[in-house]
Amino acid sequence: MNTITPIFFRALLCFSFLPFLTACFGDDQQDIKQWMQEQRNATKPNVPPIPEPKKFTPESYKNDLSIEPFSNQKLTQALKRESSQATANAALVAPELNRRKEVLEGFPLDAISMVGTMLPKGVPVALVKVDKLLYQVRLGSYLGQNYGKVVKLSETELVLREIVQDAAGEWIERQASLQLQEGSK
Repeated sequence: MNTITPIFFRALLCFSFLPFLTACFGDDQQDIKQWMQEQRNATKPNVPPIPEPKKFTPESYKNDLSIEPFSNQKLTQALKRESSQATANAALVAPELNRRKEVLEGFPLDAISMVGTMLPKGVPVALVKVDKLLYQVRLGSYLGQNYGKVVKLSETELVLREIVQDAAGEWIERQASLQLQEGSK
């Protein structure tokens, strides 16, 4: 009889809360639905009007320049500037095109990693790795696909002078570098 009494009290307790639970989940939410509908009807969007466009006032052309923009004189000056740049650029690229390419010039610079340095006979030499092969690189060596020439070599860095074309198609010099990759396999 002792075991029946606690079970009986538990069942009685569960059944006593049943009306409260049905009140919470029942369909008597008409007040809330009515309030929500009133709020929807009372809320009006506030959109500011689009401002009027500014009035365009054209400016008259003032000939302050000494050379007219469409004259032959202006064209002649532009051609002189272009030819002087072309000869400077040709002097920059011509020696690079006439020499025999080295092995490391067949690889892009991001495929080459610097893995160490040596000092045989006091001359600094960098060790670079490409496709699981090691190569020795000295000052004046070429590597990369942009005519990269080694101009500075230290224990942690290899600095290159590259010759690339800019957006206008002109040849320009830029610097690139390879940093020592510690712990690379």
